Amino acid sequence: MATATTYGARDHARAQEGARAEAMPVVPASAWPAPPCEAGHLVWAETVAGGNYTHRVLARGTELRLTDLLGDACAHLLLFVADRPWERLNVADTVKVQWNAYLGEGRLLLSDQGRVLASVVADTSGRHDALCGTSTLVRNTERYGDGTPQSASPAGRELFKLAAAKNGLEPRDLPPSLSFFQGVEIREDGALDFTGSAGPGGSVTLRAEQDVTVLIANVPHPVDPRPDYVCTPLEVLAWRSEATRPGDQLWETTPESRRAFLNTAEFLAARGLA
Repeated sequence: MATATTYGARDHARAQEGARAEAMPVVPASAWPAPPCEAGHLVWAETVAGGNYTHRVLARGTELRLTDLLGDACAHLLLFVADRPWERLNVADTVKVQWNAYLGEGRLLLSDQGRVLASVVADTSGRHDALCGTSTLVRNTERYGDGTPQSASPAGRELFKLAAAKNGLEPRDLPPSLSFFQGVEIREDGALDFTGSAGPGGSVTLRAEQDVTVLIANVPHPVDPRPDYVCTPLEVLAWRSEATRPGDQLWETTPESRRAFLNTAEFLAARGLA
């Protein structure tokens, strides 16, 4: 189809309606070809290419499942309370309050206000990281020759800046992130041990415990020792569900989790949101 004229370009563009690429959002999400059997109504369905990013505002109670389709995705994650972005994911508090540096099922993602932003309700990968953050422009330029967003090796922080700007946030609003699907452990001598991926098909499911803005950058882990920029597609699915409530096993897992949920419930109740 000729595109040398405005009319030809328009007709060519319109002819692409309904076409599917390997990595793209599906709109509406309900058109996703194979919704998870346990899910309710899908509200987000997208495949994120390696070296790319995505973002979405999710309502309290929404469940978000990330899947490493081919075994080399690395989903770097940031969370902000949707109408109060100064309350955001605090990775240091997430680690120290729960006395555990390793993410997995039953862990909570906490803000610096001692409240729960999201909970990890399922995990089939077990290879995650709450210690190293994401990659930077300087480091990627040293390793791969470039780290700008439009390059073949974009840095995670540079992609986070773009996702943040689309949600009214600035670079100074970006705290350290955590990541899923590429693991790191701490040796006895304190050195980092990169454990990599658990293989294709691993997934982690989060439950939003407040209305949250989600930023995701799918880029190689900053301590991945491979010389090449290796990152494969990430599947993102979200569906309507219910927030964690008193009596739920997750609420009662530890004294620390119970207090974090109580802090969250009290705050939401005072605002008429729970």
